[in-house]
Amino acid sequence: MNAATTPTPASALPQTPASDVKKLGWRGVMKLVAKNGKVLVTNHKQPEAVILPVEEYNRILQLLIDAGEKDRAVVEQLRRKYDERLQWLDEPGAGDMLDSLFYKPLDLGGKIFTGDEF
Repeated sequence: MNAATTPTPASALPQTPASDVKKLGWRGVMKLVAKNGKVLVTNHKQPEAVILPVEEYNRILQLLIDAGEKDRAVVEQLRRKYDERLQWLDEPGAGDMLDSLFYKPLDLGGKIFTGDEF
């Protein structure tokens, strides 16, 4: 998201107490939503709910769906990449090759291996 679409924290939204929801009625609350875009409803000064237009709800939902699809695409790309890299393990003799790596002396050129290299 860029700065123009950075979400507003609920605490920064225009607020109305739950008692006003009863007092103003649904039409009154929707006038507040129309005026402010969204309204935080509080109960004993504690945030309880945000009322927003259905168009904004749908836009947020679509952003979440799009983000999930991008994440799935990235994970699938990584899965394919590592499947290709590890494909040699299915070849005949791969197990023997791995075994030989475990028993081969490791030449570190005088350096100490700490595990931080990975």
